[in-house]
Amino acid sequence: MKTVVAVYTGQGLADPLKAVFREVLPDVRLVNIIDDSLIGDVVQAGHIPPGVARRLVQYFHHGEELGADVILNTCSSVGEVAEEARKLIGVPIVKIDDAMAAKAAAAYDRVAVLATLPSTLQPTMRLIEAKAAELGRDVKLVNGLAEGAFEALTGGRPEEHDRILLETALRVAKDADAIVLAQGSMARMEKALAEETGKPVLSSPRLGVEQVRETLEKLSRGEPIERPSFGGATQACG
Repeated sequence: MKTVVAVYTGQGLADPLKAVFREVLPDVRLVNIIDDSLIGDVVQAGHIPPGVARRLVQYFHHGEELGADVILNTCSSVGEVAEEARKLIGVPIVKIDDAMAAKAAAAYDRVAVLATLPSTLQPTMRLIEAKAAELGRDVKLVNGLAEGAFEALTGGRPEEHDRILLETALRVAKDADAIVLAQGSMARMEKALAEETGKPVLSSPRLGVEQVRETLEKLSRGEPIERPSFGGATQACG
C-alpha cells in the first residue's frame, strides 16, 4: 500500500481533503500532520517567518520518516518553502495549488483570483503568471480580494463570509473567463459560485490530489518526477 503524508498549517481543510482522497485514491494510506500555529504565524507576520519555514521542513522530514511515497503540501501560503524543501527531502512533494494554477493558465485568457487576505492575492497571481509564461501565454489576471471575508470566518460568521465571497465573485466575473479560488477551504463554494456567475470555477483540493495520483503512478512506472521551476507561493490557506 502506498503512503501519502499530507502536511497542514490549519484545521479547516483536513476533513474535506480526506473525502477527496477516499474518492480519488481509496487504496492509499493517508497520514495527516497538522500544526495550526503555522498559518496563524504567517497571517500575523504578513509573510513566512523563519520559524515557520523551519517547522514546515521538519514536518516534511517527519513525513519521509513515516514512509511517505509522496508528501502533499496542503497550504498555499507556504508553497515557497515546499519548493525549496524538495532539495532536502528524498520523496516528491506535491504543492496543492500547482495543478490548479497550471490549468487556469492553459485554458483561460482572463482569470479572476478570489482571496480573503491581501497577502494571498499577488503571490497567487504570480504563480498563474509563471505557469502561463512556461506555456508562452499572456493571461490577464483580475483582482478578486474579498475584503472582510476572512474576518467574518474567523469571527464565527460563515454566512457573512460566503456572502462576501459571492458578491466579490459576481463583481469580477464580468471581466474574467474563469475564477480561481486561492484557498482550498473555498472549494465547498465552487459549485455555487459557478452557478451564480456562469463562469468556470477552479479550486485546488481535487486537482492537487489528482496530481498526487499521477505522481504515484509515475513512481510505480519508474518514471522521473518533474520538479516545477516556479518557486512562488500564495499566502493563505485552510
